[in-house]
Amino acid sequence: MSLLEVIRPGPLSLLQDAGRYGWQHLGVSPAGPMDPLAAAWANRLLGNPRGCAVLEIALGDVELEARSALWVAFTGAEMPLSVDGSPRLNGSRFRLEAGQRLRIGFARSGQRGYLALVGGIRAEPVLGSVACQMRECLGGLDGSGARIGAGDLLAGEAGDFPWGASVPWPWQPDYRAAQVLRVVIGGDAAAFEEAEARAFFERAWQLSPVSDRMGARLQGPPIAAPRRQWSQGVVGGAIQVPPDGQPIILMADRQTMGGYPVLGWVHPLDLGRLAQCPANQWLRFTVMSLEDAQDELRAFYRFFDGRA
Repeated sequence: MSLLEVIRPGPLSLLQDAGRYGWQHLGVSPAGPMDPLAAAWANRLLGNPRGCAVLEIALGDVELEARSALWVAFTGAEMPLSVDGSPRLNGSRFRLEAGQRLRIGFARSGQRGYLALVGGIRAEPVLGSVACQMRECLGGLDGSGARIGAGDLLAGEAGDFPWGASVPWPWQPDYRAAQVLRVVIGGDAAAFEEAEARAFFERAWQLSPVSDRMGARLQGPPIAAPRRQWSQGVVGGAIQVPPDGQPIILMADRQTMGGYPVLGWVHPLDLGRLAQCPANQWLRFTVMSLEDAQDELRAFYRFFDGRA
């Protein structure tokens, strides 16, 4: 076993695995990484299964010290990396010797980075997952939903690789590019006035500063939503339209029931790009078919899990 000691935890660093599924009927949020593609790449660089626990680092400003030699991988937001002052590449795996310090600076583009250890970061699962859900006090290193703090120890395996590796350049993200997110129309879409539903896709929306791991709030000219008298189960990516006409896109720490009308769902892999957007960024949305979304998800699972 190898250890990384947390010297400086940054604004918000959380332990996340693939998520706590199978409990939503009891009101338990799944949590999990905000950018599942970046988290999957961090694990793949080390030969880990996709769902192994990683450290999700929001905004950066993190420092860790290796208690023993080990390999790590870092993906996601463009955060300056250095080991004892020597730069390291984003989207790569590299070795740390005992006593060396890894410094992760503030994000230059993107919002969340993912640090993986060989074999995954070890913690005791709660309801089958170590994913940290602070609101429900579940998961994390001690099972109570606490964020990572100074002095915490991240345990993994040392690993043995002949050399470093990086995410192939065609798959390296560009978080500075304009974001057009794909949507599968459904839910209560047929109950919206045609002009109101069309307006959601025709106009640009600004990401609200009050967005968080629970939901991404959009700002723009309001759209009128149909009235609904009941609540129903909701999933990640659901586009809810409350009475004020400002849509909310449900994210990793979403509630499990919702009463606002749903216009459709953002593609699961596009949610990761949304999670990397800074406050006040402009967003646009476009329609895609359910079949195309399913095909892309199958390709994702085949590549990272070896299954359809």
